[in-house]
Amino acid sequence: MKNGVKLYDTDGNELHAHGGHMLFHNGWYYWYGEDRRDNIYVSCYRSADLEHWEFRCHSLTADSPTAPIRVRSDLALSHEIAGERADIAIVREMGGNRCRVNIERPKVLYNRLTGKFVMWMHYENGMNYHDARCAVATCDTPDGEFTYHGSFNPFGCMSRDCTLFEDGDTAYFISAARDNADLHVYRLSEDYLNVDEQVKSLWQGEYREAPAVFKREGKYYMLSSFCTGWAPNQGKWASADSMEGRWSMLHLFGDETTYRSQPAFVLPVTKDDGEHFYYIADRWNGKQYFDSTYIFLEIQFDEAGNPYIEYADECVLG
Repeated sequence: MKNGVKLYDTDGNELHAHGGHMLFHNGWYYWYGEDRRDNIYVSCYRSADLEHWEFRCHSLTADSPTAPIRVRSDLALSHEIAGERADIAIVREMGGNRCRVNIERPKVLYNRLTGKFVMWMHYENGMNYHDARCAVATCDTPDGEFTYHGSFNPFGCMSRDCTLFEDGDTAYFISAARDNADLHVYRLSEDYLNVDEQVKSLWQGEYREAPAVFKREGKYYMLSSFCTGWAPNQGKWASADSMEGRWSMLHLFGDETTYRSQPAFVLPVTKDDGEHFYYIADRWNGKQYFDSTYIFLEIQFDEAGNPYIEYADECVLG
């Protein structure tokens, strides 16, 4: 994978998967990410070798099927979408009857209990960033059209840049809260469709966003960036012995601009010599969003187990 250039699928079309996430399922890597063209919100690609990417579908659009909202931010919304009006309300929420909304940082996990693929994402109303909600969608297959279940504020808290992390049969949703000042860690319900408990509030007042979590040799790591809009900044990492335990202080990761990138997710790949971890990030172009590109770098570890990256023009993932 070449760094800092536009990527194309196997049909020769530009690949749209910013702020995304990869899910490995039944021998395929599925790459979900933001697609801001027309009425599209999320697109899906798949690859067997992490080099050649086949376009599969637009996973979420303004015309996607909807379901009644089960999790609601407030009572007023509950009355608004009651009964037969539920689908109409969600279509409006997805931009069907007003301006295009913003859907950012889609992440997908497979729930073995229900057999559903569950997508979590950051939702804003398209006019401003005041809603600060998470949103949920589900699908029976990894590469089908997802059904949208609506957006909400977890336990009444703001929720912006976000990620998912699965640890055995337990999944966590991590998102920026309190106007991005803090990072909240939520343990999800068994079906992955709701937050079960807020288990941590991390680095209050540090303004960390774009979280990405991975586990190596029993230790948990979280990457994040500072809040500087579209401009890149110094990345940082922290570690813990458990997701719900005490996290370390923040340590520097990458150079002063994290090689002009912002974390999207960390991809673990098992090879003949063991497990490797790859930092996959966005190189944003805020003035020309569609000129934004991607960064792929292998995460290295020093003798103390501290993660670091070094820049290279290309990276072999598979």
